[in-house]
Amino acid sequence: MPEHRLRDPLRLMRATSLLQSAVLFAQAVTAGLLLASVPAGRTVHGAMAGAVVLAVLLNLLAAVLTWRPGGGGPRLVVRSLPMVVLALVQAVLGYAHVRELHVPLGVLMFAASVLLAAQIRSAGRARPGAGAVS
Repeated sequence: MPEHRLRDPLRLMRATSLLQSAVLFAQAVTAGLLLASVPAGRTVHGAMAGAVVLAVLLNLLAAVLTWRPGGGGPRLVVRSLPMVVLALVQAVLGYAHVRELHVPLGVLMFAASVLLAAQIRSAGRARPGAGAVS
């Protein structure tokens, strides 16, 4: 049976990390609507919480899929797993109306997501075909 190797094992990881960053940015926009007392702000912000959890789970899945077929070490998984935990903690804090922790944690998550996307992008340029992110 011929061995199937991806030409660019980081392609899926790039896409999901950009999606994750975009969803986290959209979540910040809906938080602004909520704080501005827009009538639908709370509903939209709550719905986006589900999208954030889905996006971080997809990103973790992409990290595992990038790692397993020989795309590199487990570093992407190690860097993506905390985002799942943070997203769940973030949802609980938001539901409990603990803004003092909810807002800074959201900012941290967005910054971490953008940093991960930048690292994945630069890893693909530095070593074409390499799946490891240092």
